[in-house]
Amino acid sequence: MRMRGFTLLEMVIVVMIVGILASAAVPLTALHQRRQDEAELRSGLRTIRLALDAYKRAWDQGQIEKKEGETGYPPTLDVLVSGVVDIRQTTPRRIYFLRRLPRDPFAPITEPAAATWGLRSYASPPGQPQPGADVFDVYSRTDGAGLDGVPYRQW
Repeated sequence: MRMRGFTLLEMVIVVMIVGILASAAVPLTALHQRRQDEAELRSGLRTIRLALDAYKRAWDQGQIEKKEGETGYPPTLDVLVSGVVDIRQTTPRRIYFLRRLPRDPFAPITEPAAATWGLRSYASPPGQPQPGADVFDVYSRTDGAGLDGVPYRQW
């Protein structure tokens, strides 16, 4: 009578094959996560920049109170969420530009969303963005480059 079952050699071969397949899947999972984070970064940058442009357009159209020395861009990113009073309305009504402020997916989760972005004021040069009296543009403060080779700060 012959016993059925696997030999030790067969079991070792199966374990080796499973190990090889698992070691091939780990880098693919990491690559997928990085692509997902980069897509989220692009989306966050686009969302904030569109809101900044909408704020400027509302300021140009006279919906936001103009003060001397202002550029027409919001003083902080939080203003895009908290809104501003529409001065053209007879009853006080606020204009909101964002429901929530997106966060940089590469920034530490402990930071508030507004602190995850680098800020560029209207007065600062493009090559050396500096915060100032307003928020003209945002950029990622994350070191490193995307899968396309372009540094995240230049997106």
